[in-house]
Amino acid sequence: MSTTIGQSTAAYNSPSHAANAVGGEGDDKLTRTAKAFEAQFLSQLYQFMYEGVQTDGMFGGGEGEKMFRSMLFDEYAKMTVERPGGSGLGIAEAVRSMLLKQQEVG
Repeated sequence: MSTTIGQSTAAYNSPSHAANAVGGEGDDKLTRTAKAFEAQFLSQLYQFMYEGVQTDGMFGGGEGEKMFRSMLFDEYAKMTVERPGGSGLGIAEAVRSMLLKQQEVG
């Protein structure tokens, strides 16, 4: 089960993230968008990493785990991006600077 970008970015559109703005509202939106992109990338990466992992038959597996696994990966990704001391893999900073350059050109 794959998530859409809109679902994964919903958490970054909350007012709590507005307090973390670097500059004006435009900077805040760029930062949220960049972090949402990184979280989506990490979520997909986690899904690919765990495709071949077998679950424990006694306490894991089944339809319930299949159904909620993508949500678990989404939360892992959000926690990785929002961890204290930096942003996940650093993709968000690169995406943010690229978006800033695109705005300057356009």
